[in-house]
Order: sequence, then C-alpha cells, then structure tokens
Amino acid sequence: MPQTGFTWFQIFRLALVQTALGAVVVLTTSTLNRVMVVELALAASIPGALVTVHHAMQLFRPRMGHGSDLGRRRTPWIIGGMALLALGGVGAAFATTVLATSRPVGLVLAVASFAAIGAGVSASGTSLLVLLSEGVADARRGAAATLVWMMMIAGFAVTATVAGKQLEPFSHARLVIVASAVSVIAFAVALAAVWGVERRVEKRSTPDERGPSVGFREALRSVWTEQNARRFTWFVFVSMLAYSAQDLVLEPFAGAIFAFSPGASTKLSGVQHSGVFAGMLLVAVMTSLLRGTIAGTTKFWVVVGCGGSAIAMVGLVWAAMTGGSWPLRENVFFLGFANGAFSIAAIAAMMGLAGQGQKGRNGVRMGLWGAAQAIAFGAGGFVGAALCDVAKLLVVRPGTPYALVFGLEAIGFVAALSVAWKIRFAAGEAARAHAEPGREMTHSTVKA
Repeated sequence: MPQTGFTWFQIFRLALVQTALGAVVVLTTSTLNRVMVVELALAASIPGALVTVHHAMQLFRPRMGHGSDLGRRRTPWIIGGMALLALGGVGAAFATTVLATSRPVGLVLAVASFAAIGAGVSASGTSLLVLLSEGVADARRGAAATLVWMMMIAGFAVTATVAGKQLEPFSHARLVIVASAVSVIAFAVALAAVWGVERRVEKRSTPDERGPSVGFREALRSVWTEQNARRFTWFVFVSMLAYSAQDLVLEPFAGAIFAFSPGASTKLSGVQHSGVFAGMLLVAVMTSLLRGTIAGTTKFWVVVGCGGSAIAMVGLVWAAMTGGSWPLRENVFFLGFANGAFSIAAIAAMMGLAGQGQKGRNGVRMGLWGAAQAIAFGAGGFVGAALCDVAKLLVVRPGTPYALVFGLEAIGFVAALSVAWKIRFAAGEAARAHAEPGREMTHSTVKA
C-alpha cells in the first residue's frame, strides 16, 4: 500500500484541528456549566447530565469510523464533524439563555446541542486519528501524538483565557455572541488546516487491497475477532478507567487529609498536569531519538507508564493512611508524569495498530478504541467518587476511603500493564505471529 508520509508542517496543520475541537468543547464543559449552576441556579446534576449526553454520543465512534472506511476518505468526516460541533456549541449557548426563561424548552435545546457536540467530536476526532495513523511515519508517531494532544490542550487554554475576557461584563446575549465567534473561528481554522492534506496519503491501491465493503455489524464483528484489536480495546478501557477514577477524589483528599486550602488543592492539580506534560515530552523525545532500541518503542513506554502509575497510586495509598508527612506534591507530579508517558505512548501505538488486521477497517478499530475510552472516562470519575462515599459510611478512619480508591486504581494499572504486555504493538511482531503455527492472527498485517 504505497503512500507518502506527512511532513511536520502537515502534522502541525492536522494538530490545529484538535486545537479547534478543544476550543469549542471547553466552553460547553466549563463556562456553560458555571453559568447554569451559578447564574441560573440550576442543580449541578443538570450540566453533569448534559456532559454525560456528550460522552454517550461517543459510543457511535465505531459506526462513524466505519462510514469513513466505506468512503475511503477521512477529510469529509473531519469537516462534517467540526461543522456539527460548531453548531452544537452555538446551540448550547443559546439553550443556556433560553433556560433563564423557559426550563423545559431550554433543556430540550440543551440536550439536542450536547448530542450534536458529542457526535461532532466523535466524527471529527475519530477520522482525524485514522488520517494521522495512515500518514505519519513510524518514527514520528510518538512526537506527533504529543503535538496533537498539546495543541488540543492549547485550544482549551487559549479559548478559556480569551473568551473569559470577552464575557465581561456578563450577559446572556454576550455569551451567545462569544460562543458563536469561537465556533465559527474554530470551524474556519479546522477547514483550512485539513484542506488538501489527505491527498498526501491517498492510496494508489486496487479495491481488493482496500478491503471488502461490508455492513457495520459485520465489520465490527470482524475487528472484534482480531486478538490484537480486542486486547487493545480492553487495555484502553481498563487503563482509562484507572486514569480517570481519581479525577473527583484527589483534591478532596488533599483537603481532608493534608488540610490543603481550595487554592492549594487547585495548585496540586496544576502540579499533576505539569507532570503529564513532562511525561508526554519525554516519550516524544525518546521514541524519536532511540528509534530501534527497546527504550524507543511505544510498548516500552506503555508498560513503564502503567507500572509507574501503579507505583504512584501505592504512594497515595500510603499517604492516605499516614497523612501529613508524605511528600504529596512530589507523589502527584510522579503520577502525572507516569500518566502522561503511558497515555501518549498508547495514542502513538493506536496509530500503528489501526492498520493491523483486516484491511479497510482502520476507522472501525479507531472508533472502537475511542468508544472504550469514552465509556471509561464517563464511568471512572463517578465510580471513584461513589466508592469513596460508600466507604465513608462504612469506616471511621478518614483516610481509608481514599486509600481504597487509590488502591483499586493501582490494581487497575497493573491489570492494564498485563494486558499491554501481550499486545503485539509492532507490525513485525504481528507478522511473525501470523507465520507461527498455533498463534491467533487470522488477518494480514499492514504497516500504516
């Protein structure tokens, strides 16, 4: 399957799509959440339920990936998804203003808008990752994954800062204007970023080499029979469940056990995010410079990152049981570092694994993994917080509920590590497995 890889400039252009995506999403998950709870005095569960609608729509990622497989092109799905996301962003802001005067109508509009946001993220995000998997050379995947995710975080940060200034003094009309401007600019940026890039990797192949065109259920069933794809799905789910379970627990833990003030606990989250950035950058550098060695493989950093995350969680268990003398900030930085290393290595590995197995199923595989991640993220924070609440009712010692949650997360990371260890991350491994009798590898292997 001959193709030409993306240049760094083209990778940067595609990363701008993630920036645009993040710019729209951050307004709906943070600004609108605050307006609903504070200015409109709604129950916090209402914006929480709307965000759940957003996550639930991502269960359709495999179906959308299959659609892009059938069409043989990813660009229309990226553009269409961004258009839907932009409309959802404007609609969500408008629905928030309607909630001020009519709760039933506003809620109907909000549900529809958040569903559009989730569908737009699914369509554009899935197809973007598939396009990157098809066009980024093996040696660049770690660095490319880091760039793409950092550009998305940049979209969060820049939009939150600029839009925050433009919303002062606040009014509902100003909210709609700012949200509309952000959505229009984001769509324009994404359109310009992706336009013409896919031609770089257009496949000069016969229909047989592209894989047979089949229905979605058959395509999904075919992918699920692939041992490597199935194992990676479980890895994504288990690791992301462990990753996200502490989201709603860590700051309350710092306040309850270490007597951190609200400001200090917020800074602790900043320490964690700094660690995530450091871990991502290390993987990008190591996989680029040490290519061809064990330390230059994505599997190495997935395993090391999961192992490090488990160790960090054990440290938090000890901190929960012993209290104030433990170096909490250093522990949290190490947790972020390990999380960043394994997560960005997993994304880089995902780019390579999408092309392994039955041909013409890249979008279905990427969608399946994206759906697994969405389910894990949606469940992780709730499960962690709920377990902590239940444990508080059953035990007296204040640190024990937190220790329980952190301990289960450590077990989750060990389980994810054990699954990752069995996955054949490199195309060469999969090809050898196909040649060895008695090992399951029923489909041909394609280098992305």
